[in-house]
Amino acid sequence: MPQTSLAPINAATRLCAVLGSPIRHSASPAMHNAAFAALDLNWHYLALEVEPKNLRAAIEDARAKGFAGLNLTVPHKLLAVDMVDELDASAKTWRAVNTIKFENGLATGFNTDADAIVTSLHEDLAVELRGVKVLLLGAGGAGRTAALKLAAENVAELFLVNRTVCKAEEIASEIKKQFPAVKVSVGYPQTEIDLLLNATSLGLKSDDGSPLDEKEFSLKQTRAVYDMIYKPAETKLLAAAKAAGCKTANGIGMLVHQGAKAFEIWTGQPAPVAVMRRAVEGSVYGV
Repeated sequence: MPQTSLAPINAATRLCAVLGSPIRHSASPAMHNAAFAALDLNWHYLALEVEPKNLRAAIEDARAKGFAGLNLTVPHKLLAVDMVDELDASAKTWRAVNTIKFENGLATGFNTDADAIVTSLHEDLAVELRGVKVLLLGAGGAGRTAALKLAAENVAELFLVNRTVCKAEEIASEIKKQFPAVKVSVGYPQTEIDLLLNATSLGLKSDDGSPLDEKEFSLKQTRAVYDMIYKPAETKLLAAAKAAGCKTANGIGMLVHQGAKAFEIWTGQPAPVAVMRRAVEGSVYGV
């Protein structure tokens, strides 16, 4: 029978972890440990606070300690591209790493975010990306992956906004080369759009302001708002979007689907997705 709780850690326990800064909000340990328990695996998942300057050392320490794998979250996804031995096709395509597998002494980087974004938008907002207009906030690791994936899905128009404008301009230039059929520009749209997607970390902390400059763009100009942040379950952006009459969704779906793929990469077994979603919802909503 599948175990209902994790067995005590022993010498045979396989370890995985998520590295990030900040990391206390992460629901990944609850999600993965529930999955390990459901499949009766002697595995355990940790959350470790790691600053960018210590990322390479943390990856090497996990390798030396025999970890099975790692997840990477803010702000490590771009940095890690140059810190692994090999890049899977997914990481090469999106040039960002959110999952590492240690095997035969090698560290291989993967990206499980891109497909998870599309799946969650479809499931949670019923958004079909082909032909839509999207405003994307953020040009970090998650934002860059999202921008390129949206372009690959043939959105009609993509507006990129980032605090550091040159980063958004770099992504826009890359999209113009790779996906010339997609109209891409830097700055807020003046017209109505179909989807606003927040890929910044603004909203994680209670005293964070909104990632959206409402003097530049009104939420009444979009039909739907997706915030990659999932804890808190309703950020200030999502609360304002709901008040403006938009369809809204947080990043729980994205977390679950990227985590399920990482689970399968590490264990070689099908992920218990329903179990993982229930664990995340329990962690975030307290149910």
